[in-house]
Amino acid sequence: MSRALLSMCCSAAMLACCLAASCASDPTRGYAFESSFNSDIRTVHVPIFENPTFARGIEIELTDAVIKEIQRVTPWTVVAAESAQTSLSGRISEAELRRLSTGRDTGIAQELAYSITVEFEWKDNRTGRVLTARRGFRASDTFVPARGVGERIEHGQRGAVQRLARDIVAELRSNW
Repeated sequence: MSRALLSMCCSAAMLACCLAASCASDPTRGYAFESSFNSDIRTVHVPIFENPTFARGIEIELTDAVIKEIQRVTPWTVVAAESAQTSLSGRISEAELRRLSTGRDTGIAQELAYSITVEFEWKDNRTGRVLTARRGFRASDTFVPARGVGERIEHGQRGAVQRLARDIVAELRSNW
C-alpha cells in the first residue's frame, strides 16, 4: 500500500471518528448530532421572576439573563404568554453575601461570594404538565472588595446572575 493511500485512509478514519462525537438528547443512545433540547417545543414564555428578598432589581436582571441564554443556546423562541407552548416561571428565595476570606492583620473581608437561590418551574401550557421543577437551586460568584480599585458588589451579583441563568437553561434539556 502506498504511503499516500495509507495517509488518506488514516485521515478518513480520523474524520469519521470526529464526526461521530456529539451528545445525544437521549443519554441511553450515546452520541448523536441532534439537539439535546426538546424539538417538540418551539416557544417559551418567561415572566419576571418573583423577588420577595431585599435585593431589589435582581429579578429583572435574572429574567433578562435567562431570556438571553434561551435565545443563545436553544432552538426556542421567547414569546408572549398567550402564544407560548411552555412557560418558565421562577422565584428568588434568597440573595446573600458570604465572607470567604479576611485579612489576617485587619480582619476586613478580602473575598466575598454573592449567592442567589431560586425555585423555578417549566410547564407545558398545552397539557398543564410540569416538565422541570427545581427548589433550592443556587449559583454564586466571587468578588474582591479590596481598598482602592476593588470590585463592587454588583460585580459579584452580575456573575451570580449569569451563572444561574446558564444553569437554569441547562436544566431544560430533554431526558436529563
